[in-house]
Parts: sequence; C-alpha cells; structure tokens
Amino acid sequence: MSLILVLNPGSTSTKIAVYQGEKPVFVRSIRHEAESSRQPVVIDQLGFRLRLVREVLAEEQIALADLDAIIGRGGLLHPMEGGTYNVSQDMIDDMAQCRYGEHASNLGAIMAAELADDLPLSVFIADPVVVDEMIPEAKYSGWPEFERIAISHPLNQRAVAKRFARSQGRPYEEMNLIVAHMGGGFSVGAHRQGKIIDVNNALDGDGPFSAERTGSLPLRSVLDFCYSGKHNLEETKRLFIGQGGLYAYLGTKDGVEIENRIAAGDEKAIMVISAMAYQTAKEISALGAVLCGDLDAILLTGGLAYMKPLTEQISGRVEFLAPVYVFPGEDEMGALALAAEEVLSGESKAKEYTAI
Repeated sequence: MSLILVLNPGSTSTKIAVYQGEKPVFVRSIRHEAESSRQPVVIDQLGFRLRLVREVLAEEQIALADLDAIIGRGGLLHPMEGGTYNVSQDMIDDMAQCRYGEHASNLGAIMAAELADDLPLSVFIADPVVVDEMIPEAKYSGWPEFERIAISHPLNQRAVAKRFARSQGRPYEEMNLIVAHMGGGFSVGAHRQGKIIDVNNALDGDGPFSAERTGSLPLRSVLDFCYSGKHNLEETKRLFIGQGGLYAYLGTKDGVEIENRIAAGDEKAIMVISAMAYQTAKEISALGAVLCGDLDAILLTGGLAYMKPLTEQISGRVEFLAPVYVFPGEDEMGALALAAEEVLSGESKAKEYTAI
C-alpha cells in the first residue's frame, strides 16, 4: 500500500498525518495561534507551517523520499467538479493570489507542492469546498445578478456517503442520498448517483443556522440592519458568519456544553436546539423534493451529530422520507488519504485544474 502524507491547514492549526493506504501511521494537530496572529496574511504563514511539517516528519522518522504522494486540503478556487485533482501551477497561482478568497486551506496545495519539490511524488487535493455539481435549476436565486453557488463540505459529505454505500454493498454512484454536515457551518447536499446536485452555501449565509453562522435570514430585516448606520461591512460579515447561530443565541458553540445545559433543563437551550433541528429537517425535506422522493437514505454527520437531542429530533421529522443514519464527527484526514490511495491504486483518475 502507498505511503501518503496528508496536510490540512486550518486558521490556527495545521493537521499532519501519514497513512499507509487507508490506515493512519500517525495523526498530529499542531496549534499555532500566536504565529498565525503575528502573520494574519495567510500566504505569509507558508514558511513556519512547512517547518512544522518537516519537524513532525523528522520526529516520526519518515523521510519525504519514502512517500508515494502528498495530498493537501483544497482551498478557494473557481467552481469545479468533485474528485481528486493534480496540483498544477494554475492552482497554486490562484490560491497564492487569493483570487477567489483568502482562507488557510489555500495553503494545502502550496505546502504539498513545496514539500514534493523535485521528488517523484504525486501531489493532489480532493473535493475542495468549492465543488459545484449543481443542476441548472438550483442556480437561480430570484435576482438575475445573484447566482446561487456551492460552498459546502464535499470532502466529508462524499466520504461519509461512500462509507455508507460500502456498508450497503452498493456503489455510491448508484445511490441517491441526502447528507447533512453539521459543524461550525451546516451544509445539506442532495447526492444523486455520485454528484452533489444541490447544496446550500454554508459559508456565506444559506440554509439552516449552525454553530456559528446565521444561515438564511429574513431579507427585510437584514437590509434594515445593514443600513442602520451602526455596522460596517466587515463587522456585519464577522457577526453573521462567525458569531451567529448557536453562539448568538446561547453564547457558546460547544456541543457538549449545550447538551449539558439541556440535560439540566435549560429551556432556552432546549428551544434553540429544537429550532436548529426544525430548520435542518426542513432543508433535508426540501432536498427530498429535489430528488423527487427517490431516496435511499439520509446521513447526518459533523461535530454536532454527536448531540443526540439534535439528531433525534431531525430523525423524527425526516424519517418518513428514508432511513436515517448518524455518522458523528468528521474524518477529513482519512478522506483525503483515501482519495489519494484511490488514484494511486488506479481505482480513480486524477483530474486537471486550469485557470479561467
């Protein structure tokens, strides 16, 4: 089996792992809040993050020359079909220049390419957040200048969907599924025979509210808020994207804390989680119509899927559509390793990214 280095840069941490095929040799998460705050421009963080990776590999006694591939988390690129992609110079340029937005995940491909250097290694990303396989009808918003776009969690959504399909002894490409990823952001996707044909924009404000994002909001109220003169654009973005949802209502986004408050009889926490379940179930049910009721299963995943008061209420509202299965947490590192292994083994073929 192949030896694969997996890199997942986050805003204040870098996750590093080596997998032998699908089995982890080690998985490490290095936090670096201070370094990140000193260098707020993401591309400026490349040097110290590369140093951390090299230090971890040295500690684990793994040489870069021993690897067969390096795969990084995909960043903000132009909308693209799902799958595993070779890291190209066009890709590196788009992310280094933050052409489609600035995010720590932009460093995934750049770090992978830097580490591979002149070594005969395959270098990949897989299922970045901008995967867009939406059908034409799903693109319409109601205003010609605003097109609905997909920014979601395709890496974890597709990994969970494939895992479920394997458990059923069926190809993922022959199944119709709805997958709800519930974490800092919520994305609910309709998977039709291997394609995510509709999904809410989990970053910019669409779908149910999440741990820290508002989701869809009443338009008139948003307009009044924005034109009140009390908030500038950057402050409004920060409030709606990072301090909305559970955090806005309960002052925390910690699922364990909220579940403890529910167990203690906190009526506000009970109602907020009921509202979250209600909105999520409504989003799932809407995608049931997208799939014309032809649905094999509904899958709940992400960090908040550990919260039984949430998953049980969602299940109770949507199980009339299809059986509901819960896969709590996320395994982005394992999903990336699997994507690379599938290409190296010939089970799938890497795609090419070009600038537009």
